[in-house]
Parts: sequence; structure tokens; C-alpha cells
Amino acid sequence: MHDSVRYAIFGLDPFWLSLALFAATYIAIITERLNRAIIALLGAVLMILSGVVTQQQALRYGVDFNTLGLLTGMMVIVAITRKCGVFQYVAVWSAKKVNANPWGILAMLALVTAVFSAFLDNVTTVLLVAPVTLLITEELKVEPFPYLMTEILASNIGGTATLIGDPPNIMIGSATGLSFNQFIIHLAPVAVLVLFITLIPIYFLWGRKLTATAEARARVMQFNEREAITDIRLLKQSLFVLTLVILGFVLAHSLHIEPATIAMGGAAVLLLLDNFAHHAERQSEQVHKTFGEVEWVTIFFFLGLFIVVHGIESAGVLKWLADRVVALTGGDLVVTGQAILWVSALASGIVDNIPFVATMIPLIQSMAPVYGGAVQIEPLWWSLALGACLGGNGTLIGASANLIVAGISERAGYPIRFMKFLWVGFPLMMLSIVISSLYLQWRYF
Repeated sequence: MHDSVRYAIFGLDPFWLSLALFAATYIAIITERLNRAIIALLGAVLMILSGVVTQQQALRYGVDFNTLGLLTGMMVIVAITRKCGVFQYVAVWSAKKVNANPWGILAMLALVTAVFSAFLDNVTTVLLVAPVTLLITEELKVEPFPYLMTEILASNIGGTATLIGDPPNIMIGSATGLSFNQFIIHLAPVAVLVLFITLIPIYFLWGRKLTATAEARARVMQFNEREAITDIRLLKQSLFVLTLVILGFVLAHSLHIEPATIAMGGAAVLLLLDNFAHHAERQSEQVHKTFGEVEWVTIFFFLGLFIVVHGIESAGVLKWLADRVVALTGGDLVVTGQAILWVSALASGIVDNIPFVATMIPLIQSMAPVYGGAVQIEPLWWSLALGACLGGNGTLIGASANLIVAGISERAGYPIRFMKFLWVGFPLMMLSIVISSLYLQWRYF
């Protein structure tokens, strides 16, 4: 605990007051009556106004600027990169590589989605891949649901593999100092395994039945992926900056640079390259457009949420909870690790995994002294990452990427219903958690 509060507004006990504010914020987020950014900011302001934390404490200890900087920087890089059409190019190219075979396209798009999700982030990836998928399925005259559903699953699985793939991983990495390389070493092997095993039931569920006429396949083969590239110069600049940024993430630990600095640096360089040749008015217009594509709703949601969680942390609620969890699991690291994995997976299906992980991080940090320090609890972070990221596949509201694909699909006239998603997503999510559980047991416990 960074600071302890002895009293709050009207002499109320900060322990119970912070818990009440936290619960109210959480319930409001789940009901989705109001936008989640509004709720998180209101919760944060109430934590400060009620005297649970001061503004200085909230900003100094509560807000994780590394997470916010990393997310914003990557959003700017992607907003500029997408203009050149490289993502559409890869989607069309991969469809043609399998001779427009419907099952081959589904498998290829799943692979492309997973790889992009690992190195950009899963929300951005589905925003770029889903519209191209709808275009291809329309030409093939096949139902788009199997394709979009598989892409949702692949985006969350691919996002699990790296530090920057999924917001929960960004938060865990930032709070613990675990490096980009450590995430790849510990999580990429199991993410690859989960992806390939997930494709097996998908093949038996849909893959065998997917057929298209020779004419429809010929139409897809006539797509010219080169036409997707609208700006060769921007393509080269974007790929150059993305390569530098990923190299920066790999070397960050040895260079003692935080991931947010690398992402923000990459964003600044790409903004410079994209605007350098234009006059002042055009620059202003382009920069406004780029910043307009940053998901500010997500950024402000994080900002408010960090302060709300810091409120219950500073009031001692999380330490109290950590002690109860350790007592329940008998102080056994193996039992604690498996409990975190399964609880995270099931909770992430019910509530968005971001607020859940924001609560769990300080809770797990509070357990460190019991298990002998920060190094000893490292396996618990991998349990949390796997549970939160893969658990997002359980329901339609489990992860942001799911809702974005559902929105794109609905606009195109193919609504994805909650129950329809649940019938497929939940069993496949449970399968991925069983694999993760065995992996954790074998590798760490």
C-alpha cells in the first residue's frame, strides 16, 4: 500500500466506502446502460471527492501512464499504417494462396488475424480484417459467421502471445516490468498450440461443410491484391517504423527503455514521415484525422479505472482479499496459480477483461511476500494473462474485439447474437483453458 487513509468524507471508513464505490462502478459497467468511459471517470472522481485518495496520490500511484502511452502510441501507428492498404493486401493474398478454397480461406484468415493481433493489437486487427472477410464471403456466397467467429477467437488467442497483443498483457507487463521477450518465451508457445487445436473442432463444425461454386472461387481469384495498396511510399515508411518499434520492444529491457517510450517514439517518427512533405494546413488536417482514429474512449476508460482500483488498494481492500485468497488455497502456489487461471477465464466471460485485470494486478502483488518475493510469483502473472486473454472468447462481451466484429457484422446485415456466440465460444474457450492449465502445470508447477 502506497498510502493509508484514516478517514474519508463524513468520517466514513475508507475501507467500506471505497468498496461500495468500486462495486457501484463495476455493476454500472456490466449493465452497459452508460458508456464505460463515463462510468470509470465518474467512479474516479467520486473516489477523490469522497477523500478515499487525494488527486496527487491517484495520479502518482494509481494511473499507469506506461499502459496509456503504449496503447496511444500503437493506435497512432496503426491509424497511419492502415491508410496504405497493407492489411487488405495480406487478406486478399492469403485467400488466393489457397486457391479460394472456403475452408483454406477460413484457416488462412485465422492465421493472419492471430499474427497481426500479436504484433499490433487484437482490436485494431479485427477492425481491418473483418470488412475484407465480408467482401470475400460475399463473393464466395458462403455464410460469414464461421469466418468472423473464427477471427474473433484467433484475435484473442494471438493477442495472448505478446506484451502488446491484448490490453491485459500491456497492463501486466507495465505493472510488473516483465519484458516483451519474456511474454513471447512464456506465452507464445501455448498460444500457438491453442490456435491449432482450436481449428480442429472448427473444421468438424463448419470446415467440412463449406463449399463454393467454381465461378465464385474464380471471382475471388480475380481480386487484385496490388490494388489494395494505395500509397507505396507510406507502405515503406510504415513497415520501416513498425520494424523499428518491434525491435525496440525486443531490446527494451537491455536498453532500460519503457515500452510506452518506444510506442510514442514510433508514433512521433511516423507522424513526421507522413506529414513532412505537406504544407502547414494539410499537416494540421492529417494530424487531426490521425488523432481522431485513436480510441479515446478506451484511453479514458483506463484512466478512470486505474484511479477506482487504486482507491480500494489504498484503503486496504485488496490486501485483505489477498490474505483471504492465500488462506483459501493454503498458501500453495500451484493451487493459487490454477485458481487465478480458471477464475480469470470465467470472470472475463462475464465482465470485460480490462477492469478484471486492473483489480487482479495489485491483488497478486499483495501476495508476493507470502510466496517469497516478486520472482517467486512470476507464474501467477502467466496464469492471469492466459485466463484473462483466452477467457475473452467465452462470450460476446468477453473482449473488446468481439463487440467490434459483432458491430461490423451487424452493419453488413449479419447480426451475431449473444446465444449464438455462446454456443461456439464458451466450449472452445474452456478447451483453451484446459490446455493452458496443463501447460502451466507442466512448465512451472
